[in-house]
Amino acid sequence: MGQPTPAQKRTPDPSPADTWWRSAVIYQVYVRSFADGDGDGTGDLAGVRAKLPYLADLGVDALWFSPWYLSPMADGGYDVADYRTIDPAFGTLAEAEKLISEARELGIRTIVDIVPNHVSDQHPWFRAALEAGPGSPERELFHFRPGRGPHGAQPPNDWPSEFAGGTWTRVPDGEWYLHLFAPEQPDLNWDHPAVRQEHEDILRFWFERGVAGVRIDSAALLAKDPELPDFVEGRDPNPFVDRDELHDIYRSWRRVADAYDGVFVGEVWLPDTERFARYLRPDELHTAFNFNFLSCPWDATRLRAAIDDTLAEHAPVGAPATWVLCNHDVTRTVTRYGREDTAFAFATKAFGTPTDLALGTRRARAAALLSLALPGSVYLYQGEELGLPEADIPADRIQDPMHHRSGGRDPGRDGCRVPLPWLADAPYAGFGAQQEPWLPQPPDWASYAADRQEADPDSMLHLYRTALSIRRTRPGFGDGPLRWLPAEPGVLAFTRTDGLMCIVNLAAEAAQLPDHSDILLTSGPLDDTGRLPCDTAAWLLLF
Repeated sequence: MGQPTPAQKRTPDPSPADTWWRSAVIYQVYVRSFADGDGDGTGDLAGVRAKLPYLADLGVDALWFSPWYLSPMADGGYDVADYRTIDPAFGTLAEAEKLISEARELGIRTIVDIVPNHVSDQHPWFRAALEAGPGSPERELFHFRPGRGPHGAQPPNDWPSEFAGGTWTRVPDGEWYLHLFAPEQPDLNWDHPAVRQEHEDILRFWFERGVAGVRIDSAALLAKDPELPDFVEGRDPNPFVDRDELHDIYRSWRRVADAYDGVFVGEVWLPDTERFARYLRPDELHTAFNFNFLSCPWDATRLRAAIDDTLAEHAPVGAPATWVLCNHDVTRTVTRYGREDTAFAFATKAFGTPTDLALGTRRARAAALLSLALPGSVYLYQGEELGLPEADIPADRIQDPMHHRSGGRDPGRDGCRVPLPWLADAPYAGFGAQQEPWLPQPPDWASYAADRQEADPDSMLHLYRTALSIRRTRPGFGDGPLRWLPAEPGVLAFTRTDGLMCIVNLAAEAAQLPDHSDILLTSGPLDDTGRLPCDTAAWLLLF
């Protein structure tokens, strides 16, 4: 196996501000679970600031922060009450500004999360709308409607929820309001000019504080058919997904971002590749998450098709692809790849699904090298570099509304949000808490601790550090062309520029390595004959 090379202390990336994002490695920080600086059981900005040297040594180019704003936490911070205030559980605005500055001094940019589809039911706008009553200007900022049926007792339409349950909640005066997610997350009316102006002002607020980019949550859901018709499966256009009006919104946002050299990444779940690519036109979003690759099973044919499809859909608009294995909503990679069904879909999540963690870890290591060798940018969810598995959360400790709104059938997303282990011999695995963290850690969590992996040259942490160091020093692994090579069934092999090659063996038998001048890195040891074992990847230098 390739030996790790410690990441060098870095100065700010000298690449032009308008191109860094095309090949960046971006690390997702879920603040609540990253590191606890004040000991109260909840991660915070002080904890992140203390770990900035770790992140610099890991070798990432930017940090994407899940929402850190004032929030009642009905949906893990995605129910925002005030975008200009940091939630007191995390710290203060002054601390956020220091974090942005300190990270930049280490060569790490910052991306913040904006949730434009909805706000918290504690947001001043929504509280004013409830007080103002039917027909008021305040209610025009949301989707309030009278109900159907006798006495308006039925919801205005039958739209399905992104979570389980209904999409309408009735208020005491008899009207109903729309929420595609939880009732605590009322949808905004994007036909209203005040909604558009407020979000452009929010973008300016954070760009002026030094952030390099913005991740847009549920980016395809903002616009709704003003008639709010009933939902019909397959109807085109959909009354609330991927409506054409969205593109004018994002063109307006792009003009704001361009004034600050800012970058957008959209969360766009769409099966239609042509419709997906529209969001990436030069005057709209810079990038969008690639969920085809994330959802794909561990299968050579399916993965190659996902890669080809992704590159093909980005090519016409000149946008770089993004590669994601896991995030705060998705089953951890080592757990998913150790299951019989290695694909990801929200509809198939269930309690008690068996997994082979040893197998899943081998595959996750290989997948790390695969994703980092592909053209474009890579998003790395916190804890993936430690090889963390999905945690089983006791039912009485689950906080995710997806679980509660499903009547307890869906295990929810908390299993990938458990506080990180930093020190094997410290209380709560060194998360920093002086009391039990907001989510319980599994009994074996200390075995994954960062300090223990620091001492193990074969650890997942060392694999990621080495891979990111190679990727940074050999830019041929960044943005640019990919060429597939002939390979045995079940094997993926492709070249990049500068003589770089990646080979991944997903077959049942060991594979012969192509002719090469050097082995830069492998995800696991070669066998006794120098062949690449199954569920193993290698980076080679061809000349």
